[in-house]
Amino acid sequence: MTTPRLVDHFFRHEYGRMVSVLSRQVGVQHIDAVEDAVQSALMKSLDVWTASTVPDNPSAWLFRVARNELMGNLREGTRHRHLIERHQSDVAASEEVEGRMSGDVQDDLLRMLFVCCDTEIPIESQLVFALKILCGFGIREIAVQLFTTEANVYKRFARARSRLRKDPLPVNELTHEQLTLRLPAVTKILYVLFTEGYLSSHGEIAIRHELCSEAIRLATILAEHPLGAVPETFALLALMHLHSARLDARQDALGDLLLLEEQDRSLWDRQAIQSGLQWLAKSAHGDHFSRYHAEAGIAAEHCLAASFDETRWEKVADCYALLERLAPSPLHMLNRAIAVAEWQGPRAGLDVLNGAEPPRWLAESYLWSAVLADLNRRCGNVVVAEGHRDKALESAPTPAVTALLKRRFNAS
Repeated sequence: MTTPRLVDHFFRHEYGRMVSVLSRQVGVQHIDAVEDAVQSALMKSLDVWTASTVPDNPSAWLFRVARNELMGNLREGTRHRHLIERHQSDVAASEEVEGRMSGDVQDDLLRMLFVCCDTEIPIESQLVFALKILCGFGIREIAVQLFTTEANVYKRFARARSRLRKDPLPVNELTHEQLTLRLPAVTKILYVLFTEGYLSSHGEIAIRHELCSEAIRLATILAEHPLGAVPETFALLALMHLHSARLDARQDALGDLLLLEEQDRSLWDRQAIQSGLQWLAKSAHGDHFSRYHAEAGIAAEHCLAASFDETRWEKVADCYALLERLAPSPLHMLNRAIAVAEWQGPRAGLDVLNGAEPPRWLAESYLWSAVLADLNRRCGNVVVAEGHRDKALESAPTPAVTALLKRRFNAS
């Protein structure tokens, strides 16, 4: 692995963890200084590792450089001297962290997610802040995942940062009630983290396995904690495992994305499917039924079907109808139309969308146009289909999605 790719690898893996640890030590109100120090460490690694050799423990090297940079910057301001003294024990103790970055840091990242999910901050801003600061997402990546503009992402990020600067609450001071109130926001962040890994908005990477693994790891820690051991968390884990089971089959030998019907099902990870089904069964206890239950049910139908044609599409359509009631979104209606088209034919699928006026964010998305192009083509509406096809290709967010759409339309 070349040095630039190695640095990029550690940026994706270590950025959020280092920010979490250092923020815990000095306080989240100093998040700007923390982020600057971490970014500086990553830039220095590019220079140092290129000029010499990569250290035996790159994670510890990055953490030490970032910590020294942060403490040096804070010492420059006399008003921060008390902060340095107060956290001197944490700084000394962090020497141990260098040798075991996979231990305390994992918990710190999850703790910091709860800090970011302050109920005084709008949920959209909580999500943006956590994805950018703790998960290492870029502004464009967040905008694509949340179906919004980059300008809105900047605004939401600024709103959350302002609140956390003004009145930060250390994670060890959060009450059980506060943690419980923040749990849904934390699970949503983990959901988006996994989603970005499953179909990346990154221009050069179609699937980001490390994000899927990180989301599963954090969700597992959450599910094993009394606070997070609830059906909704279990259902989210089921969804993640069932989707991750298909990851290796979602790309061909050249790295191009494959449609569900094109995938070699013998490549699906049976152990991951079994884990997903076990979490799904565990999530069935109690009366609570969340959107994650419905989505996991859809994923289970796909994983259990012997072939694409043998999928129980009526069950998939029913799950999407449930999703529309649980978490109203035109995206669920769009997916229900796809399932209905496979179940009852393309005309029935178009009937689901008949008269629908999607919001601007969806109307401008490739998803809406691609589905209309496919259904109209299958119904023989060639001219209409071509118009939607062109719009879908124009609005595709990444080269990988563009290539997938072209192959789909050319095969039509």
